[in-house]
Amino acid sequence: MTLPMFPAQAPDLPEIRPARRIKGEVSMLLAALGGDFLTEAVASLEMGYEGIKGDFHAGSTRKSGSREPWYPRGTEMRNERQVSIVATDELAIAAAGMGIERIEPGWIGANLVIEGIPLLSMLPPRTQLFFEGGVTLRIDGDNGPCRIAGARIAQNYPDKDETSLALGFVKAAKRRRGLVAWVEKPGVILQGEKVTAHVWEQWIYPAG
Repeated sequence: MTLPMFPAQAPDLPEIRPARRIKGEVSMLLAALGGDFLTEAVASLEMGYEGIKGDFHAGSTRKSGSREPWYPRGTEMRNERQVSIVATDELAIAAAGMGIERIEPGWIGANLVIEGIPLLSMLPPRTQLFFEGGVTLRIDGDNGPCRIAGARIAQNYPDKDETSLALGFVKAAKRRRGLVAWVEKPGVILQGEKVTAHVWEQWIYPAG
């Protein structure tokens, strides 16, 4: 849709949904403190502007990969994937779709498990997560499931076909694999903290 430079009548605005706040709670904290993306439970997460201190995904920048086909692989770019956030109810649905008992957050490199926010993975980009201890995270967007994480899940089910599970994760966890975020305001997050998601006013951009 191309609009004239000086239209005689302003076009109708698209659908606009008001801002809202949704309450939740941190049920689990995890960090990847080794040389891999797999995470293990920790008592707290120390957040700096570069992400979680000592975590595999910490850094103000990162190297581009298959998620950024518009750059040559390995291009240095802003790290908007400092923190991985999931919800247990969504992982349970994905596990059922794969025909397995469960998906542990650490198997797919999650850092935060948040409960009480419906459809967590569908929180829109720009949403802010305000933690009662003072940390603020800014949502970049959903975290698309990949075969690499699926293969790590499969390692916990040696009686099943690894390739089928890896591919099954990509399908079953679509729009359920959680979110990626970056640190807007640093501090420390503790297990059991309350968190408020501030969803900004949403403008539904028209097609055509």
